[in-house]
Amino acid sequence: MINHIQDRVMLNNGIEMPGFGLGVYKVEDGETVINAVKLALEHGYRSIDTASFYNNEAGVGKGIKESGVPRKDIFVTSKVWNDQQGYDSTLQACEETLKKLDMDYLDLYLIHWPVKGLYKETWRAMEKLYKDGKVRAIGVSNFHIHHLQNLLNDCEVTPVINQVEYHPHLTQVNLKTFCEEHKIALEAWSPLKRGTLLSETTLKHIGEKYGKTVAQVILRWDIQNNVITIPKSVHEHRIKENADVFNFSLTEEEMQEINSLNRDERAGTNPDSFD
Repeated sequence: MINHIQDRVMLNNGIEMPGFGLGVYKVEDGETVINAVKLALEHGYRSIDTASFYNNEAGVGKGIKESGVPRKDIFVTSKVWNDQQGYDSTLQACEETLKKLDMDYLDLYLIHWPVKGLYKETWRAMEKLYKDGKVRAIGVSNFHIHHLQNLLNDCEVTPVINQVEYHPHLTQVNLKTFCEEHKIALEAWSPLKRGTLLSETTLKHIGEKYGKTVAQVILRWDIQNNVITIPKSVHEHRIKENADVFNFSLTEEEMQEINSLNRDERAGTNPDSFD
């Protein structure tokens, strides 16, 4: 388990990734994302998660450059979007991402969604990018167990990570177990269920006990479940607050209480019906 914002977890290919980072989904390119990245890095974050679909890779790259933190100390993730999938177009998409970020390599490159009939070809391209040193690790996002099984049947490189919607209303127990068995790290997007969990009474009560917000309780629950997490914010006080989760621990009983809030309920799309 990670005990500090810069603590890293070992991925299955030997690369180490911070267990806590900043997500920038829906953060506007330009000054907004540049500032969010700079603030996060200033407050100790060392992992930034973007995607070609977010249309803010250029700003993320600028924010990293302007932060003064050496590139080698920052773990940068991006993702190949659905209309870029396929073998040649994935190779091209990665080049475009690197150009926008103004970087020589990515730390982690993910398939954003399992596009039916394409994601295995896309994975072959990811394996090439990995072998060519363009990316230090490759993984997937929004993959169900059956997608992972299909990929694992004949891939040469096992994904290091599966980034999925994960929060107390969607605990993904079977998927988490499957990933653990195959040494695939689980990473949470939308850990706060797009803000809708903030009024959950159980979480409020637990937070009151520790003098913590509901968001902090959820992020702490992620950490204690060994799930990598990337909360999103553009506000300095929230960026600081989200990271202030390393000075308290949830009891086993509280962890179970939070687990029992599961409803198998998504804020985003089910990967099986994503168009």
